[in-house]
Amino acid sequence: MAQFSHIEYPIKIPYQLRVYFTKGAFELDNPLFRDLACTRESGNRRKALFYVDEAVSQANPELTGQIGSYFDQYADDLRLMDIEILAGGESLKNDPDRLERIYTDIEDHKICRHSYIVAIGGGALLDTVGFAAATAHRGIRHFRFPTTTLGQADAGVGVKNGVNFHQKKNFVGAFAPPFAVINDYKFLSTLPEVHLRNGYIEAIKVALIRDAKFFEWIEENVDALNEFDGETMEELIHRCAEHHVAHIATSGDPFEMGSVRPLDFGHWAAHKLEQLSEFDLSHGEAVAIGIAIDTLYSEEMGYLDSKSANRILTLLKKLHFELFSDHLERRNGSRFPYVLEGLEEFREHLGGLLTITLLKRIGSRFEVHEMDTDVVLKSMNRLKSL
Repeated sequence: MAQFSHIEYPIKIPYQLRVYFTKGAFELDNPLFRDLACTRESGNRRKALFYVDEAVSQANPELTGQIGSYFDQYADDLRLMDIEILAGGESLKNDPDRLERIYTDIEDHKICRHSYIVAIGGGALLDTVGFAAATAHRGIRHFRFPTTTLGQADAGVGVKNGVNFHQKKNFVGAFAPPFAVINDYKFLSTLPEVHLRNGYIEAIKVALIRDAKFFEWIEENVDALNEFDGETMEELIHRCAEHHVAHIATSGDPFEMGSVRPLDFGHWAAHKLEQLSEFDLSHGEAVAIGIAIDTLYSEEMGYLDSKSANRILTLLKKLHFELFSDHLERRNGSRFPYVLEGLEEFREHLGGLLTITLLKRIGSRFEVHEMDTDVVLKSMNRLKSL
């Protein structure tokens, strides 16, 4: 009989997932960034390499000058290496040459594990720069500055980074908690309406799976949200981010080693719709449709009562989200539309076991490991009829 021996020790690595909220992070009298960058190490000035989303730079032409002046103000503590402008959007995550450019910048500027990489922009830029930071030198501390409601409420406050590969969203990525997330509400003032509204859908998502009272609050504040009232948007972002971070920290599975991912409610269809539209559909627009599909599926299967399903669809429509796209009807040569391939791709992404989050009531979710294709198609047809 074969003999073997082994050595086994548990390795516990503490992470602190920190999200800060401010206005005007690079105004000279705001020490938040300096204080965070100087909290853990002593000695030489901290190097920082910045990447700024091109759209953010164009909307905030004073930003690069502000960053330069900020580093001059705190020159005893901080050293600005460069500010690079990158075109954002999903094309950034599809282009390996841009990722290679970031690695080259890191090498040219001698950015090390005691330096900082700072990403300011939308989700695609945060993902790409975060992935480069997570993999160069096996991990460089990075700051995230999400500049959209979607990023500040949800995607930007997580621990995932990734780029697209072989036309699959986030196929290559890493779990790497940022050194800190700084939500600077000042960036929201320059956003176009579609990007302001996209964050609302992630707030609805997290309310549906975690907090019925938060859902009620969104219902009560529809008018203020449609008017993009600053205080109301800030409260929505703060509450959504708090739920997101709490789930990561308390779920027992921060790096998604299992297959249960409730924060991806509505996303199996959304990711495929983004691909089918060649990303003309924004993430928020696609997730709204995905939530609508899974809400009606939950109702059709008898898990969710019709009154609750109607409340959900009504709220989506009141916030001006479209609940149907022609891409839902594109066929793959059979009676099945392409979007159903999203279930198989979701299963692969989860690691082999399909796990879909559904609703049993507003604020309470559960998981299933299979979806009835005919009921999914019926749910999509109902959306078209609406």
